[in-house]
Amino acid sequence: MNKARFHSPKQQGPDVNERIKAKSVRVISEKGDMLGVYNTEEAVKLAFEQGLDLVEVSPNASPPVCKIIDHGKYKYQIQKKQAEAKKKQKTFEVKEVKLRPGIEEHDYTVKLKSIQRFLSDGDKVKITLRFKGREMAYHQRGMEVLKKLESQIEPLAKIEQMPTLEGKHMIMVVAPR
Repeated sequence: MNKARFHSPKQQGPDVNERIKAKSVRVISEKGDMLGVYNTEEAVKLAFEQGLDLVEVSPNASPPVCKIIDHGKYKYQIQKKQAEAKKKQKTFEVKEVKLRPGIEEHDYTVKLKSIQRFLSDGDKVKITLRFKGREMAYHQRGMEVLKKLESQIEPLAKIEQMPTLEGKHMIMVVAPR
């Protein structure tokens, strides 16, 4: 008969109250005043007398630094800081547009409008020019198409990667200005 072992879920965040493993800790009051170095049990009692928790804020210090605060409020503040940092983080996608060296004028304008729309949305654009069969002998024709495209999107974009030939593909990456 197999017995499944159940482990308690690992606590995330700093150690609190009885979970603090250090024998002695440097204690800071709720207002930020240094109270001194205490035995961990004494520090926990001191926090409970004030109706608060002892939270380990700097476990790598010697001795570890603990603060007497409301643990729920502390977790909430950390969560708010993380959400604020995530909100400020800028994300962008890399969109890909595929072309051929013998592209017709109308198809070219449609692709150009797509690239302009992607750039105005703040996304990077990877422009891939694909060669087939005998087109491989005419790399210059592909380079001309990309140079024409580059001159038309110049006000909106900066070239992040100049056109490079990789096998049967010529690739150029542009980013919004």
